[in-house]
Amino acid sequence: YHPAPLSEKTPPDTSVVEISALYKLPVNYSIASGDEKGYFIIHSSSGIIRTRKNLEVGDFPVNFKVRATDSSNATIFNEVEVKVEVIYENNFPPVFPSSLLEERLAEDLPATQIVQLKAQDSDTGRNGFLTYGILNGHRLKFRINETTGILYSTAPFDYEEEPTEYQVVVYAEDDGIPEKKRGYCTVVIKITD
Repeated sequence: YHPAPLSEKTPPDTSVVEISALYKLPVNYSIASGDEKGYFIIHSSSGIIRTRKNLEVGDFPVNFKVRATDSSNATIFNEVEVKVEVIYENNFPPVFPSSLLEERLAEDLPATQIVQLKAQDSDTGRNGFLTYGILNGHRLKFRINETTGILYSTAPFDYEEEPTEYQVVVYAEDDGIPEKKRGYCTVVIKITD
């Protein structure tokens, strides 16, 4: 048995998995070995395994054996291995050093790099792995490299004929479990004559 990973914040008394032995007579279930720190408890007749206490990520994965015993003859039994993994919760959203940036861009420039945005995420692993995107505003005029966070213009601007100021809302998104989190930064781009 290899149930879905548990979050590090899983509370005690949470159902983890149901063990089921095929046998013509009633059986009693018990945890035979491997759960040295006593994280789990099994219901002797239903075979449902639940958490007994808060989980410490560093102790996992935990591999333990569950025994099914003939309820009228203790010498007849079988065992199965259960592997439980625990994953870090996605605790922190990405954060930009500043939520508002102002950049100047000369008119008539071909497509060009404007600024590199860099957010920080205090989570580790995939919970801290960031991609960048543009939330709103002038997608035809601007694009962002989702890996590097570099914001580019896509075409020249005309100071006389077009708006001279653009607001582009950029987000950084982590790859968190169970849900992704975002941070935002508004870039004000002023076109100069």
